[in-house]
Amino acid sequence: MQTIILQPLHHRGEECIGLYYTANTIITDSIKKISRARWSQTHRCWYLPCSREAYMLLAKALQNLAILDISKLKTYLQQRKVLVPAASKSIAHNTAEIILQYPLSEHNLLALTAFRNRMVLKGYSTNTVRNYCNEFHQLLRLLGNRRVNELTKNQVMSYLLWLLEKKGCSEAKVHTAVNALKFYFEKVMGREKEFYDLPRPKKPYKLPAILAEEEVLAVINHISNIKHRAMIMAGYAAGLRVSEIVALKPQNIDSKRMMIHIQAAKGKKDRMVPLARRLLDVLREYYKKHKPVIYLFEGKPGEPYSARSVQEILQTAKKQANVFKTGSVHMLRHSYATHLMESGTDIRIIQELLGHNSIKTTMRYTHVSKKDIGKIESPLDKLKW
Repeated sequence: MQTIILQPLHHRGEECIGLYYTANTIITDSIKKISRARWSQTHRCWYLPCSREAYMLLAKALQNLAILDISKLKTYLQQRKVLVPAASKSIAHNTAEIILQYPLSEHNLLALTAFRNRMVLKGYSTNTVRNYCNEFHQLLRLLGNRRVNELTKNQVMSYLLWLLEKKGCSEAKVHTAVNALKFYFEKVMGREKEFYDLPRPKKPYKLPAILAEEEVLAVINHISNIKHRAMIMAGYAAGLRVSEIVALKPQNIDSKRMMIHIQAAKGKKDRMVPLARRLLDVLREYYKKHKPVIYLFEGKPGEPYSARSVQEILQTAKKQANVFKTGSVHMLRHSYATHLMESGTDIRIIQELLGHNSIKTTMRYTHVSKKDIGKIESPLDKLKW
């Protein structure tokens, strides 16, 4: 019987199973009868969606006709399961290519699995688990067949130095790498805390980008779509992170008490923030028109709106409003905090509204607020011209 190699592919933005075999009319005719079987001119092969259902249809169609070699597909799926735990979640083309080109050894794959499982058990956020896994995975790819458990402290320090000097990684990225490696060696392997003195590059102190009040108004006025406008207004009116905007549900809007209940935000903390009257008016108009099912802002019925799409909405509106300051949706949160401070709101209250653990985090808005420094007259204006 002829052997067909099942090769994982990332084709047209989707994960697929490529079918590679010596030309055979009977086999080809059988494949053509399978639902969603397609020919790829790019990869010169027939392919199916990368799903259990598609595989079962293929196995049934080729029963007694061919032997399916699933070794490459199995390796890919094992690696993917650790990096992208949600089976239904699609992954980016670059991620798929990395998994295909740099499969981990059996020992290092077990290390990555143990690494991820320990973080999940300790209740780390989804974003932290993803970021730490990505940093740890980068080191494991470089090791090839060498076991990560055999690395010495000096070798780990050399790797971090390589990230800084050769790869040109940012200080923030290296900090994440240090935290990820510390977690593995100390929490998973149970080593002593000797890795606490790993070199940590000094983070640059950057002030947050702030929009003027008239710029916020201009951005909002250049958004005609009611759903898009409501999301951007919510971000500014309540100082929300983009993840908090897309996670909102209709029941989080308390129009009786004029409050918004932010649930399970960063650090798994709930908080209450005031509901702006003007935002409530827009939300009511939006709700009557779109009637969301589960989430307040939905992409597909019952599914939250994409955070990336919210970012794109803001960037488009900024461009149309001729606002050229760089910054993401988080800029709206920075602007919210700064404008509150400039209007005389106590910094402790701002800390509560933003959900900051430390007052030090909130204090940085004193450096961009014009409340005090805006009153200082420049020596240039005092010169007698």
